[in-house]
Amino acid sequence: MLPDHAADPLTRDLLAFIEAAPTPYHAVTEVAARLLLRGFRRVSERDAWQLGPGDRGFVVRGGGSIAAFRMGRRAPADAGFVIIGAHTDSPNLRLKPHAELSAHGYEQLSVEVYGGVLLSTWLDRDLGLAGRVVLEDGTSHLVRLPGAFCRVPNLAIHLERDVNTAGLKLNAQTHLLPVAGFELPAAGLQLRERLAAFVGEGIDPKVIRGTDLCLFDTQPPALGGARAELIFSARLDNLTSCHAALSALLAAGDADATRVVVLYDHEEVGSESAIGAGSQFLESVLSRLSACYPQTSDGFARAMAGSLLVSADMAHALHPNYPDKHDKQHRPLLGKGPVLKINVNQRYATDGPTAARFRAACARVGVEPQHFVARNDMGCGSTIGPIAAAGLGLRTVDVGGPMLSMHSCREMAASADVPVMIRVLTSLFDHFEPLDPAA
Repeated sequence: MLPDHAADPLTRDLLAFIEAAPTPYHAVTEVAARLLLRGFRRVSERDAWQLGPGDRGFVVRGGGSIAAFRMGRRAPADAGFVIIGAHTDSPNLRLKPHAELSAHGYEQLSVEVYGGVLLSTWLDRDLGLAGRVVLEDGTSHLVRLPGAFCRVPNLAIHLERDVNTAGLKLNAQTHLLPVAGFELPAAGLQLRERLAAFVGEGIDPKVIRGTDLCLFDTQPPALGGARAELIFSARLDNLTSCHAALSALLAAGDADATRVVVLYDHEEVGSESAIGAGSQFLESVLSRLSACYPQTSDGFARAMAGSLLVSADMAHALHPNYPDKHDKQHRPLLGKGPVLKINVNQRYATDGPTAARFRAACARVGVEPQHFVARNDMGCGSTIGPIAAAGLGLRTVDVGGPMLSMHSCREMAASADVPVMIRVLTSLFDHFEPLDPAA
């Protein structure tokens, strides 16, 4: 018999969510579909917004970012916003515009490395091809070609005898070219033809005007471990947080504050894009929601002063084979609950008052949070938290679920942590009180 957390519907739902989202564009489409099923309506940034207390909606930007909201009973100037932010993208390999190439009898793909990829983990994986294509009429279409499209084969140990002692060294330009088949002089891969056929019968490949195509691990997410206490999956960073934020928004009840979930693309490459956390996307959404309520000229500034952003991104759990990589007093463990992420140099935006808010939410559901602080002699990653905090003046707390193998083609987390994080985030949504900006 599976333990309760492994059989938990939320844990199972996470696996289905990840399987449906091989790319950021698929992730946003899946989020939008779930919102529509629960009575949220889609609004456009090009239209005027006429919304009131209790209304629910969402807006998509650039195909890879989405913001969903539930309007509060009171104006944000009085009750504030409580926001959960995460990101839809994961490190991977992406096709270059002229991707087809032939070499030594093989058809291969020319790829570009997206984000901080742990390169060796993409070797000897069955890789699929997914993303979006844009036609000459301006329409964008999701694609996910069936089966395992290609593979990056490892070099046999017989040809590199010292690889286990000297270490594997990969050149991202020459060693990561996937093999997609045998060279056929008259045909080639016919990638555009394949994409056109997937979009629809009779589509002329010549009408494809743009593509954003990603490789992904075709092995489905799975429960693993001796008692199904583990999750083995691609893209746990950060679809786990996207799923938790969405689930919390759907589970939350009515409240005075306006609740917002914003899921960004491009976090893994710095967030500096028209749809990333460095853009004005969130500011635009919040200001327009605020303007839907009667307010004075300083209403939006008042709303920002009392609001809270929860930056939800996965956290580094202690690795049992490398315990010295963690500070001795701050060693999060899989299956032991949410992690507060702290860095005094503002790589994470948590401070005392925002940490206290998160701890209070944990206490309401009977959970004690863990803590991650990087060693002083090691670098520290970052999140959307400091970017949003600086750009909007939003008080922010950085949190995440503990995991191993971060930025690997296939990552690892604990099934017990999935429902716990959702309960904590739901509690934050349901019990928010505006912050004191002077504190």
